[in-house]
Amino acid sequence: MSDAEKTILTEARSHVLHIGLNRAAKRNAFDLAMLEQLAGALTDLEKNDDLRAGVIYAVGEHFTAGLDLANVVPRFLSGEPLVPEGQVDPWAVFGRRRTKPLVVAARGRCLTLGIELILAADIAIAASDTQFGQIEIRRGIFPFGGGTWRFPARVGWGNAMRWLLTGDTFDAAEAHRIGLVQEVVAPGAEHERATTIAETIARQAPLGVYATLASAWQAEREGNAAAAQGLIPTLTRLTQSEDAQEGFASFIERRDAVFKGR
Repeated sequence: MSDAEKTILTEARSHVLHIGLNRAAKRNAFDLAMLEQLAGALTDLEKNDDLRAGVIYAVGEHFTAGLDLANVVPRFLSGEPLVPEGQVDPWAVFGRRRTKPLVVAARGRCLTLGIELILAADIAIAASDTQFGQIEIRRGIFPFGGGTWRFPARVGWGNAMRWLLTGDTFDAAEAHRIGLVQEVVAPGAEHERATTIAETIARQAPLGVYATLASAWQAEREGNAAAAQGLIPTLTRLTQSEDAQEGFASFIERRDAVFKGR
């Protein structure tokens, strides 16, 4: 399959997997093939020890118009899963959850599953021309990719319900004000900025990065007390790693650490 035929493009650079949404003629609306290919790309990120972080970006002018309903609804009605069994669920709702950091670079239209992809990721950068919309209620349905709980948790109840219950669209400035995205940049600069952040993360100690995410996610799922119980056992394990020894040595020797993920 040529790159022109793929709806998801992947390229590994500097320990970072770049994942491009490549259905520009349809404003990157997700059909079944695109959903499965994105899950496959994130599963590859998980399996490859040389890859330490991922960036999802848009090919074309728009991040995503959401779901290609005509293509996907029959799968809904059949009751079959949208993500193949055993692969990483990009929205961390119905299947396996990733363990490595993910940065999203949004531009143009970012609707429905696009917002929920940001909510399921760790850091989001938006071009200043990005238009967001959680518009499922305008189609007679409701958000089913984690937005009903992650949106209020991320931005606060009122800020979330303002957009979830009206289906109105909002701009990048509003997304930044409420905390949906962490930075707003000039159009065209979003992928580069997301890459810089992902590469910075990838230079840190991988075991420490993954442990940080795991602890935060445990707190999200099970509460702070459950996460607290795992802090000292995890710290004990990390201090016995080669990377911890390298981190201590680099501090004493006043140099940059070179981590190997073990």
